Amino acid sequence: MLEAKQKQMQSVRQLDKPGHKEMLNYGLGFFGIILVWTLVGSFLTFYYTDVAGISAGVVGTLMLVARLFDGITDIGMGTLVDRTKSRHGKARPWIIWMTVPLAVTTVMLFTVPNLGMTGKIIYAYITYILLILVYTAISIPYKTLLGLMTQDQQGRSTTNVYTGIFTMTSTLLVMMAAQPVASAIGGQLGWTVVALAAGLIIVTTSLIAFKATKERVGKGTSVQVKDDVPLNMGLKALLTNKYWLVITGYCVVTYTVNALLTGAGIFYATYVLGSGGYFSLISLALFIPSIICFFFIANLIKRFGKRNIALVVTVIAIFGPIIKMIDPTNASLFLAGTVIQGFSLIPVLTLLYAMINDTNEFGEWKHGFRTEGLINSAASFGMKVGTGIGSALIGWMLAYGGYVGAAAEQTAMATTMIIALNIYLPLGLCFLQILLLWMYKLDRQYPIILAELKQRRV
Repeated sequence: MLEAKQKQMQSVRQLDKPGHKEMLNYGLGFFGIILVWTLVGSFLTFYYTDVAGISAGVVGTLMLVARLFDGITDIGMGTLVDRTKSRHGKARPWIIWMTVPLAVTTVMLFTVPNLGMTGKIIYAYITYILLILVYTAISIPYKTLLGLMTQDQQGRSTTNVYTGIFTMTSTLLVMMAAQPVASAIGGQLGWTVVALAAGLIIVTTSLIAFKATKERVGKGTSVQVKDDVPLNMGLKALLTNKYWLVITGYCVVTYTVNALLTGAGIFYATYVLGSGGYFSLISLALFIPSIICFFFIANLIKRFGKRNIALVVTVIAIFGPIIKMIDPTNASLFLAGTVIQGFSLIPVLTLLYAMINDTNEFGEWKHGFRTEGLINSAASFGMKVGTGIGSALIGWMLAYGGYVGAAAEQTAMATTMIIALNIYLPLGLCFLQILLLWMYKLDRQYPIILAELKQRRV
């Protein structure tokens, strides 16, 4: 019995997995996709309020409505990916189909015409929802592709590390360069030029990723997949997959925090610290732990597992907001606290997508079929909802404080709301992140689950 189990484990370790060049190019594709995500998440609220002149309350409602709609479309897109059949696979073709539409809609989003206030609001709703549809149609297949490239847990984790490097690079590029470039050019044109540059990058990186990656799971290997799983059956399987529920809840909370830290940071730099130029330093400080972590994360994953690393760094991140609370107007303390708080980004950049895709195997082990697209889209729903909640809170709380876009000074209440968005809310949500990670214990069970799945197929 023991010998049979050892043979199963040996067979699991020999699963087909991508080479480092393929992993690298997969991560490169994420560079372009995250470029849009960061540009929208970090600057769209600021662009709408301070450049386009739309009120903060209207923007907050727009962000929540659009993101909730975004989450719903994720579920449909995941099902569509699971049912796609082409010579390129079921995830890869969507990357090539949607890259140009994503670039075009990104430029449209940051080109609000002067149509009067009502016209601006209608244009904002139409273009934002259009971008959401296109972004969903490329991002869900791309996330699903990670689960289709290999079942090897270490292979997924390593690919996720490559992805994290490019995600961090892309995010830093946008957060540090977008506002200075747009300001140097000036006004509406500045943001349109930034969006155009992002669009060109998206097309280039997506084409490279499409050509360089390969779908292995379910294509002539020992890993067989049940096709055309009914949506109601897939959703029922999701809702009884305890680890998917935990990781999706973590996505909601984590992306709410990320939306607050990135979307509200520009307001904090401008109106609390006194200069929008601080935002580039804040952005860099936020990523310092992740930059250092990339040199050690692969070995740490092998030794301690994804969940344990995520749990420890999130506990460390609690002390970031506490340091900021000592003196919220002190730039040095704020930057120091931001560095500590940046530990919470390590799981998002290096571990999260691998953890999501690991729940595929738990679902197959429990229910007898795989739904990679649905699992990734439903987890993405959590990310979109979290981002929507965070973005909506920014708009609503600014409106409650009487915020006036582009004003030289803000009311005391508006300043208090900006501080709450950047310090107090992220601190409270950090405790929820810790609780959810404590409940995620799939890492220990995964090798046994994979060995049993291998035995079933044989």
